[in-house]
Amino acid sequence: MLIACAVAALVTFNLDLPMWLHLPLTLVAGIVGGALWGGIAGLLKARTGAHEVILTIMLNFVALYLVSWLVRTPGLLRKPGQNQPISAATPESAQFPSLLGPQFPLLNWGFPVVILATLIVWWLIEHSSLGFRLRAVGENPHAARAAGISVPRMYVYAMLLAGGLAGLAGMNQILGSVTSGFDGGIDAGIGFDAITVALLGRSRAWGTFWAGLLFGALKAGSFTMQAAEGIPVDIVLVVESMIVLFIAAPPLVRAIFFLPKDDSELPPRARARRARKRAAAQTKAVAS
Repeated sequence: MLIACAVAALVTFNLDLPMWLHLPLTLVAGIVGGALWGGIAGLLKARTGAHEVILTIMLNFVALYLVSWLVRTPGLLRKPGQNQPISAATPESAQFPSLLGPQFPLLNWGFPVVILATLIVWWLIEHSSLGFRLRAVGENPHAARAAGISVPRMYVYAMLLAGGLAGLAGMNQILGSVTSGFDGGIDAGIGFDAITVALLGRSRAWGTFWAGLLFGALKAGSFTMQAAEGIPVDIVLVVESMIVLFIAAPPLVRAIFFLPKDDSELPPRARARRARKRAAAQTKAVAS
């Protein structure tokens, strides 16, 4: 997200273009910037075998300090005439228009863009040959390699896609939510919340979309709840933690008490073997 915001600001904020050109160009620049930054982690994973979680955490700090330096340096991202480490404001021609009018200032055309991105990811992962190869590598890279799939290439593709989506999240920040200028804190912890959202959505496109709406509603409503009723914002964190706990509880209970795994948690081969055993048992019961 940080690199996407920096690339979009460096490339397009100084341009004087009409909205129909400026807004898509800024959006594309941010997505490309995020994809290239994510591709670094994918390339390192493919070349060296380093764990992608460690790589991305380390790259997060690199991005944080890089963007902090950019917004402190005159002539790069720092707002002209300012001594504060903050970028220039997002040009009006590059901001998402309001979707439902001034009554809902934070609901803008970034929301339909997210829906479109969800459709694209759903089709790509579930109905394309690239998505099949990505899922095969995710399930079992050794079996995928034996089937002729280039596992290192899939690592790079996966991280490019993930980086592009993170870049889209950054564009929703600077083109819709925070348009007065940004600094190194523009990510606002969204990336860490996304881990919980992906867990709740079972890493599926539409599941993640609805989980994101749920967590977004909880987070956005928490401030109004505190202002109107005096209920602490931390209650939302408790609710989110309980949601994650209940989602993770069935596998945890089965692991503690050594119960059989649910079919959805088994590898495809073990799932098919269990289905054959169940079918044989039913046939035997009917015959008897």
